[in-house]
Amino acid sequence: MNRRRLIHAALGSGFLNALDARRLQAQEQAARAVRGLPSPIIKNISVITTQPANARLVVVKVTTDQDGLYGYGCATFTQRADLVVLAVEKYLKPLLIGRPADRIEDTWQMMYNSSYWRNGPVLNNAMSGVDEALWDIKGRQAGMPVYQLLGGKCREAAAVFVNVGGSDIKEIVDGVRQAMARGYRHVRVRRGDAQEKIRALHNRPVWDPTPNLRHLLEVFEACRKELGFEVELMHDMHERYPPQLALSFVKECERFKLFFLEDPFSPEDLGWFRLLRSQSTTPIAMGELFNSPHDWTPLIPERLIDYIRIHVSQAGGVTPCRKIAILGEFFGVKTAWHGPGDCSPIGHAANLHLDLASYNFGIQEGGIITGVTAEIFRGCPTFKDGYLYASDAPGWGIEVDEKLAAKFPFREAGDGARKGLNGGWGDVRLPDGTVIKQ
Repeated sequence: MNRRRLIHAALGSGFLNALDARRLQAQEQAARAVRGLPSPIIKNISVITTQPANARLVVVKVTTDQDGLYGYGCATFTQRADLVVLAVEKYLKPLLIGRPADRIEDTWQMMYNSSYWRNGPVLNNAMSGVDEALWDIKGRQAGMPVYQLLGGKCREAAAVFVNVGGSDIKEIVDGVRQAMARGYRHVRVRRGDAQEKIRALHNRPVWDPTPNLRHLLEVFEACRKELGFEVELMHDMHERYPPQLALSFVKECERFKLFFLEDPFSPEDLGWFRLLRSQSTTPIAMGELFNSPHDWTPLIPERLIDYIRIHVSQAGGVTPCRKIAILGEFFGVKTAWHGPGDCSPIGHAANLHLDLASYNFGIQEGGIITGVTAEIFRGCPTFKDGYLYASDAPGWGIEVDEKLAAKFPFREAGDGARKGLNGGWGDVRLPDGTVIKQ
């Protein structure tokens, strides 16, 4: 008597039928796992525009043919928001409707190559909106946060830095002290804007590099004297200085043991990084003005920078940025994603999920959402004692109240607002009237 007949005789046919049913169920589950989840199809692409605070936020919503399955992505380029909206609605939407929503890499490559000329900030931000929405969809479909799809957590939370400025040195030092009391261990300091004291040949905003750098050295000196080395200090040079002057300043900062100096040279002056690296060990962060993922090719393998300071939506979304992060890991270069106030909460969430899943994470900017913006974008990352925490909700973990967002449309641009839409960057000049790089 074989084993099956013996069991049949002992337990009866009912028990075996139950076993057969469970076996068939397990086989079906395994078959479904092999086949994968049903592929959602892009049914619609829409754009949510809102301005609950200062920045004009652009968020892309991708809706699929599966009931209730959709995702959000950051496409915020606040200085050219209307152009990004146009790029999404007129070009990407007709290109992508009807395509599988789960083929993220293929879709990114298709968008990237679709206009032949590529790597401009308008199209890259539009692409980011779609790309991040597709990652959100994949997370929602899998029932996992995006960081799980990127390999899972390398850490429980991401350390963030805060900006502190002031009208004088005492105010700056006090501001750093207060930030430390709130749990921050990393503070980016900037000088007060006392430019009205500078004699100029024009009536536009003035920037005089040499006295500004002298003042910053005094700020660092005072912070170290008053606060010691318990706090990590950093500063954004914003590409505003002549390369020779910037090089001299970075060397002067050696004694302050800064966490990093950011953007000492403009993207047009990358050759100076080799000279800087040979003369200073001060850590350098670079890259918020870069558009192309390939801009990093000369900087990372040669270890000319220490922190990748990229604006994720500016580079085209999570898909290219996770590759840049991995490239950095091979050469000991860490991430420090750009997270200013003109980044949407979806963009901040994308930064955080990359932070959690990247072994070579360094530091994160921003991401603390409050007020009506937090009411529109429900489920934003939470801040505690200098760290940002992501929720375990699927996708980015954020739901957008579109009706509330619509109550805060883009404001009409008067004379002052028009300058703001351009960031005011092209309006800042040297005392003699020369436009400075930013």
